[in-house]
Amino acid sequence: MKNYRIESDLLGELQVPKEAYYGVQTQRAIDNFYITGRKMGEYPEFVKAIGYVKLAAAQTNHALGLIDDKMLEVISEACQDVIDGKFHDQFPVDMIQGGAGTSVNMNANEVLANRALEIMGYEKGDYQHCYPNDHLNLSQSTNDVYPTTVKLAIIMMNHNLVEHLQKLNHSFREKGKEFHDVIKMGRTQLQDAVPMTLGQEFEAYAANLDEEVILLNNISNLFLEINMGGTAIGTGLNAPEGYPKLCAEKLAELTGEDFVSAANLVEATPDTGSFLIYSSVLKRTAVKLSKICNDLRLLSSGPRAGLNEINLPPLQPGSSIMPGKVNPVIPEVVNQVCFKVMGNDLTVTLAAQAGQLQLNVMEPVLCECIIESIIFLERAMDTLRTKCVDGITANREVCKNMVKNSIGIVTALNPYIGYKTSTKIAQEALETGKSVYDLVLEHKILSQQKLDEILDPKNMLSPHAFVTLV
Repeated sequence: MKNYRIESDLLGELQVPKEAYYGVQTQRAIDNFYITGRKMGEYPEFVKAIGYVKLAAAQTNHALGLIDDKMLEVISEACQDVIDGKFHDQFPVDMIQGGAGTSVNMNANEVLANRALEIMGYEKGDYQHCYPNDHLNLSQSTNDVYPTTVKLAIIMMNHNLVEHLQKLNHSFREKGKEFHDVIKMGRTQLQDAVPMTLGQEFEAYAANLDEEVILLNNISNLFLEINMGGTAIGTGLNAPEGYPKLCAEKLAELTGEDFVSAANLVEATPDTGSFLIYSSVLKRTAVKLSKICNDLRLLSSGPRAGLNEINLPPLQPGSSIMPGKVNPVIPEVVNQVCFKVMGNDLTVTLAAQAGQLQLNVMEPVLCECIIESIIFLERAMDTLRTKCVDGITANREVCKNMVKNSIGIVTALNPYIGYKTSTKIAQEALETGKSVYDLVLEHKILSQQKLDEILDPKNMLSPHAFVTLV
């Protein structure tokens, strides 16, 4: 028995695996595009998203009298199967392909049509009863289906990304509480500045990333404007009157997201501005995350010849030649993920500006880069949280001694003895190796009681009333 069936398109006949739910155009995409090696079916949110889009389109077509009750019923069941994850292995198209997403759209049309045929009791490929283009792509084009699918997929993935980010922020905040009483030196330009607590440092990391939660949620709302019903170039050719607004409403009902039809579909069809700005927010998050990882590597440097203020969990031997060496491998790998996200943003930028006239054909690489960045960031943040941040410990005595011996505490004397005198004390401390504390007493600038009160590290951690000197 043959293990394939013959299907045809405008280029001729082609063999398709007999049991495959996809058809001839998907098979051509398999043959033509082996680029990333990552298939559409490996991204569940993306496949679910196109299932929702096709279901909303079918419901709209039915409401406008274009398909009957029976056709709606079988298409709806097929779409729900895809949404439920039953046929994700039938989406083998590479995420990067030519054709502005046509292969993705036709892959969905073919899978859903063949599943509908199966539900009706027909053989796969018996398209006279349910045809990929005539029924599943009715009132649609790749040029409205594909960007709408990408937008919905990103919205769903953004929910997960924000959740992972919030968990990481919580871990930093918990460390802030744990280290609230660990006095240490703050630094600017890698030089001693003024005292702070290790808790303040970690709380600042959490606050810094909290901003990204707000921004990611706000910017993802830009994806709620869709161009369904615009068809090929936004003019709405082959879509009935009222289709755009109704389809957006149907998709909103199905997903719980507040989708609306774009005010100008001709403008919306080639526009990739929402993808561009969202990618830039991912880059901003990556930049912040990378800076934090740089700090963790620096704070844990040593253990004998570095700052050694904190200990990162030891996860693996750090050298094939140096016994006893343990490296900060988790911050290092997160740094590298962040570099990848930054590079992806450049690709998105180039893809966004490469569109011509009424369509941006570079949307597949734009889509792939954003989805990859989201997935990489999720994994990196989970890894950082569970394998690094949660296990960080403080070297309390190291931190305390650095404050005690620091010249930076002279800054606290400015309001009492003036900047010029403070500078002289700092210079002498550098030259002689004596402490600021000892030099102030030696030169009888302040009494020991007043000096103790001013230089108490706890009094230098926040704004406070100046000590009145007699």
